Amino acid sequence: MEKIVFGVEGMKCVHCKNRVEDALKAIDGVKEAVASLEEKNVTVEFEANKVSEAELKETIEDSGYEAL
Repeated sequence: MEKIVFGVEGMKCVHCKNRVEDALKAIDGVKEAVASLEEKNVTVEFEANKVSEAELKETIEDSGYEAL
């Protein structure tokens, strides 16, 4: 299991936070996703043999936010 933290621009409310978390958790291989409005980031725990960091970043961006 690996862990990565992405900066996320554009999250402004709980709905935004939930949208990012739910999108990431829907990916096969993602065990946990916890977004922080205060820190403007999301921490993702995932199986690297099932999902890549690029796919995680793309999912954040497809949700309407900028992944850093």
